Amino acid sequence: MRLLLIEDELRLSEALVYILEKNKYAVDVAFDGITGQDMAESGIYDLIILDRMLPGKEGVALLKEIRLQGITTPVLLLTAKDAVEDRVEGLDSGADDYLVKPFATPELLARIRTLSRRHSTQFDGEKLHVACLTLDPLRCEIVSGDQPIKLTLKESQLLELFMRNKEQVLTKDQILSRVWGLETEVDINNVEIYIHYLRKKIDPKICGVNIETIRGIGYCLKEGTHV
Repeated sequence: MRLLLIEDELRLSEALVYILEKNKYAVDVAFDGITGQDMAESGIYDLIILDRMLPGKEGVALLKEIRLQGITTPVLLLTAKDAVEDRVEGLDSGADDYLVKPFATPELLARIRTLSRRHSTQFDGEKLHVACLTLDPLRCEIVSGDQPIKLTLKESQLLELFMRNKEQVLTKDQILSRVWGLETEVDINNVEIYIHYLRKKIDPKICGVNIETIRGIGYCLKEGTHV
């Protein structure tokens, strides 16, 4: 999963990035509301962690704006305000969940897992399933048939993106942004390289899953053994 963290407290932001990346999430960070809104509007994120008190644009105002623009990405609102009316305002403005500072790391991770279940992919704890292919993103491991296969972190993030968006065509630009980030200097040819790596580890005849090339557009993960 690729997360967007919008948080202006530098020490908290650095701590959260460390925690999230340690738990195998890819994270981009914005330190003010204006930049955060621009990044949120890209639509490349699976979940947004949004601080309420931000310079440039306040978090609730940002949230209302992206919801008006049709951005449906799940949003976890962080705030030091714990009054009932503050929580109600945040939820009514479009937040999917609300976490009061200070918070415990296990609770933050649990809320992220809960919000991620809004995706259509089937879940079994932390694992994702499509046909006979199972991915454990935290272990960077797939099970195809009875054989566990280790993936690199980028291979795991790429496969997770496909499994969460099965049967949907993803362009190379979308894949590059969501796996490597908006500010990446990585060449777009890396997408083709990592698709090649994944295909060598996933046998469609065993797992019933195939990453198809959609000529001139990008790639799509489909159920079936055809190549």
